Amino acid sequence: MAIVDLYPTSLRLLGRPVLVVGGGTVASRRAKALLDAGAQVTLVAPVLSAPARALADAGLLTWHARGYESADMAGAWYAVAATNNKGVDAQVAADAEANRTWCVNGSDAQESAAWTPAVATVQDIKVAVNAGGDPLRAVAIRNAIAASLETGELPLGRFRDTPAAQPSRSRDRRGSVALVGGGPGAEDLITVRGRRLLAEADVVVADRLGPRGLLETLGAHVKVIEVGKTPGHHPVPQTEINAILVREAQAGNRVVRLKGGDPYVLGRGGEEAIACRENGVDVEVVPGVTSAVSVPAAAGIPVTHRGLAKAFTMISGHEELENVPHGSDHTVVLLMGVGTLNRSMPILEAAGRGRDCPVAIIENGYAKNQRVTIGTLGTIAALAQAAQVRNPAVVVVGDVVRVSPLAPAELATDFYGTRETTRTLS
Repeated sequence: MAIVDLYPTSLRLLGRPVLVVGGGTVASRRAKALLDAGAQVTLVAPVLSAPARALADAGLLTWHARGYESADMAGAWYAVAATNNKGVDAQVAADAEANRTWCVNGSDAQESAAWTPAVATVQDIKVAVNAGGDPLRAVAIRNAIAASLETGELPLGRFRDTPAAQPSRSRDRRGSVALVGGGPGAEDLITVRGRRLLAEADVVVADRLGPRGLLETLGAHVKVIEVGKTPGHHPVPQTEINAILVREAQAGNRVVRLKGGDPYVLGRGGEEAIACRENGVDVEVVPGVTSAVSVPAAAGIPVTHRGLAKAFTMISGHEELENVPHGSDHTVVLLMGVGTLNRSMPILEAAGRGRDCPVAIIENGYAKNQRVTIGTLGTIAALAQAAQVRNPAVVVVGDVVRVSPLAPAELATDFYGTRETTRTLS
């Protein structure tokens, strides 16, 4: 049988009689799948494997404890020959052909009138794969497709409501909000759950940071509302963002609030969650990879490292730094701190770290134009100004900067310089 002979279709077997001949593992798998489809299964086999016997003992199917007889085919809408005996399977297939019943011949795929595809179910999507008679190949392809659906790489969103979907839509008529942490900006660093929710969204309320490239993968029917902020410039106030989330969800939409980093790390996600709950809107929070940890890692800097730092403090560059634990063995990570270097670096220097404490600034972490500037508390402000360092950037202060592969050996004494890296993401 050539692959061009196949005509893919889906059978609706609810309440219809089907025949499975064989009692082994394959026959039990086929019988279970047919039962899941609602078929009335008759199983013919002298003996049963443990999985098949469990189905029979549970009363889920009718078992004839004997060999196959041609009369068993009468009235069957569909048949499976899975005895692992070529002669018996061929007889079942021949009787099915005479009865005009589609039959899967497990012993001879090339002569089989029907093939059983590798099947995966993701929500209400069923994927069936045939691969030229190679079942292992079909399984591998099926698994790849299922994984892409689960992660949102393939679209899960519904384009039209079907009768089967109406009950779930009616239960969800007020919609919902998901506060999704998109990570530091790389499209493949968003969580699997976040990616899937994005693929299912009707409305996306987006920041300027995070995995912006994923917005280009959304369907034309998805409404994208831009609410991005820059330092000192908030064109859409937080109260209006809260109102947008509530309004869109109450209109029956599945809303994703796509943020950079983590929604609850300087992301005002807590305020948005409270606004949703106060207005009766279902809301869930999907954590993201916070830039406070991930962006330093992009430059090879761990925020803690044995022998160098046992703890770290993450703080906004706008906050007071006087009470941050002293010593260069306690890492300080500043978010949104580029504009306040002239004030924050002297404070940290005077608090016990000293002028020679290493500092790194990582701009555009994980992006193609990622750049790392390394200096000390005494030099970094001037270096940043000379290099025209801009947000988005993360500032790391402490001995852990020495671990970076971009930090030269002389960092322990005096280091004045700017290193630039380009990272190509696959």
